Amino acid sequence: MFASALITLREGLEAALIVGVILAYLKVIDRVELGRSLWGGVAAALFASVAVAGGLQLLSMEFEGQIEQIFEGTTMFLAVAVLTYMIFWMRYQGRYLRQTLEHRVQTTVRGERGGALAGLAFFAVFREGVETVLFLSAVGFASDRGGILWGALLGLALAVGLGWLIFNAVAKVPVQRFFEVTSLLLLVFAAGLMAHAVHEFQEAGLFPTLIAPMWDTNSILPEESLVGSFLKVLLGYNGDPSLLEVLSYLGYWVAVLGGVQWYLRRAAPRLAVRS
Repeated sequence: MFASALITLREGLEAALIVGVILAYLKVIDRVELGRSLWGGVAAALFASVAVAGGLQLLSMEFEGQIEQIFEGTTMFLAVAVLTYMIFWMRYQGRYLRQTLEHRVQTTVRGERGGALAGLAFFAVFREGVETVLFLSAVGFASDRGGILWGALLGLALAVGLGWLIFNAVAKVPVQRFFEVTSLLLLVFAAGLMAHAVHEFQEAGLFPTLIAPMWDTNSILPEESLVGSFLKVLLGYNGDPSLLEVLSYLGYWVAVLGGVQWYLRRAAPRLAVRS
């Protein structure tokens, strides 16, 4: 439940910020009448996202045995890749989000093109919706699906509430700090998801175990317990992991930290010029 709430809170707030920026800019350029087209695009994106979620669930129900394990593992790998890319993109490019959106809106609204604005809103929100569907599906494959829906609804409600507070100046929400904290939590989640994906491919007989198990802590902290289930979803806890699962978990963090160091070295000259 916590993981699904975190995902929908993060993705939902991103979508809310996008819609808020567009609405605010329409007010600045005195084109508030196009807000109806904007909300039409948002509604269509939400409907399409729900349709994608339903289709993915129906597709997963068609698979059994090895094919099911491959499908679930592939979904998890894809979720890890998209989640990691999204976090780094938002961290290093998100600062230009407002300027980019305002430029696109300015270009779009020329000539009374309400349909074009609806399309802009649709694709912006639909991207967040598809990412959310992918991440929630991966969470569902890695854990008990019982609390996922309630967690997702809770996170979405919080995202809408935060978005409203931010753009109505009711409260000063530290958005940058929020994204920094949630980015770290989602990276921890992605590392665990990577190990889960490897486990699925091992179950399918496509990946070796190397050494299995490396240790067994289920007698101390069972995976089925309340704490064990929580740690399994958030941290990727496995009471009896194989060597390959451990290596994949550590390898993910090596890749992430290496990517951070590479970016900092690349960005250092530009930062020095600006200072």
